[in-house]
Amino acid sequence: MAFTSFNFLVFVAIVVAAYYVTPIKGRWMTLLAASYAFYLISSPKTFIFVIFTTIITFLGGRYIGMQNDAQKAYLAEHKDELTRDDKKALKAEVQKRKRKMVALILIANFGVLAVLKYFKTYIEMAAAAFGGVEMDLGLLIPLGISFYTFQTAAYILDLYRGKISHDTNIAKFALFVSFFPQIVQGPIARHDQLAAQLYEGHKFSYENFTFGMQLILWGFFKKLIIADRVAILVNQVFDNYTDYAGGVVFVALLFYTIQIYTDFSGGIDIARGVAQMMGIQLSHNFMRPYFSDSLSEFWRRWHMSLSFWTRDYIFYSIALSKFFGKLGKNMRSVLGDRVGKLVPVIIAQYATFITIGLWHGAEFKYVAYGLYNGTVIILALLLEPYFKKAIEKLHINEKAKSWKVFQMVRTFFIVVFGRMFAKATSFGAALYMYGAILRPDMGGGFSETIMTLGLTNIDFAIILFGCIVCFVVSVIQERAGDNDCTTVRKKLAETALPIRWAILLLAFACVLVLGVYGPGYDAAAFIYRGF
Repeated sequence: MAFTSFNFLVFVAIVVAAYYVTPIKGRWMTLLAASYAFYLISSPKTFIFVIFTTIITFLGGRYIGMQNDAQKAYLAEHKDELTRDDKKALKAEVQKRKRKMVALILIANFGVLAVLKYFKTYIEMAAAAFGGVEMDLGLLIPLGISFYTFQTAAYILDLYRGKISHDTNIAKFALFVSFFPQIVQGPIARHDQLAAQLYEGHKFSYENFTFGMQLILWGFFKKLIIADRVAILVNQVFDNYTDYAGGVVFVALLFYTIQIYTDFSGGIDIARGVAQMMGIQLSHNFMRPYFSDSLSEFWRRWHMSLSFWTRDYIFYSIALSKFFGKLGKNMRSVLGDRVGKLVPVIIAQYATFITIGLWHGAEFKYVAYGLYNGTVIILALLLEPYFKKAIEKLHINEKAKSWKVFQMVRTFFIVVFGRMFAKATSFGAALYMYGAILRPDMGGGFSETIMTLGLTNIDFAIILFGCIVCFVVSVIQERAGDNDCTTVRKKLAETALPIRWAILLLAFACVLVLGVYGPGYDAAAFIYRGF
């Protein structure tokens, strides 16, 4: 059931009505029933995998939580009897038991992910490479498997670290795993941020209800007016890349950068809007990423739930570990103090971005995408002293707006360049398309060709209109330092009622009239839906 389908809107209307009709203490049960119904409608053949992840994570989490509780109780009861060494020994023993359970749960959950999402791809690729035979293993990828696998992994790791308390109700935990607005494409939620919101009933709030509907409308605007229209040109070029000169390829790459942002962020807006209508605040996943002045800042603003997940559970685990700390000290004598000290950070950075690459898919092009981003950030870190000296010698005012704009444009094109790996049909295709862009004849036949890619002059005008609207909204939010993305909605709420309704009806009419529909239109084709 696609977010932009009429059936989904009817489903949401029924769920929201049922949520507020249900007695407040039982509203979480309505959400659970709705979430399971949504999954059974959308992906019935893979429902068993969600159940499997829910059960083993709940049981493993309960074991770890009980170990934490027992340790605290024992220490409190015997605090005057235990020596410091006794406490260390007790902690070490408990940590050992918890580590075994953590390993078991992570291997089981990521094992399912690996078999269904990665092993299938590698076997089919190997069969084609060595036998020349196409092979279909008949394995289906469960809807949102990467999202709920990473979400449950965070739950287990937070329990292991003693940051949260374990769930004692498996039905409530099932809701945390499968909450329907976010299971399609995130955001990846943390237990301490989302669970309590799901379990407690929320009273009706006019502001939450209207703000949620406006966010859904904004998501529809980005998805249907911009992303799905841009996709026509992007898919035509990337699916037939050998037919086009470099100029056309470069335009398609630019358009893909627009498409993936408006598609993914539009889907997240719809998910967050649906949740907000019921008083539930999902975490942000985008914070105006194309306004970033460096690639590292870009990744703090883009797909934030994944970026923060890899930071907290991969980057910090490596960079702050004793083993890599010792390695960094040992490398100082070889590479010098500054570079040697950065060795753990460099290793952690590569591990982080390889994980981000693999999260997108099993093919080597995704690994290359991760390596590209990791390498650019690491080079910026290593060359930072030289950049600062160059800025001083050139007398550049780092506080000037022109310098800020230069940094943003530079970062934007660094991002655009890397997108090729993620979108191209293969790693080889990406290299071919890079070569096409760099060839001297990259602009050959550009003006004639660009109009044969499925878009009319009106389509280009609509895309420009949509991008200008998105840009203006983003500028307003950025200037306001809007971290909860409510500035525009609050300003709208403060306007006179006739003006407010005129703006909302105009936006609704734009979606209805300018949205991409009709034969061949696939409303389910959110880019991140399959992850």
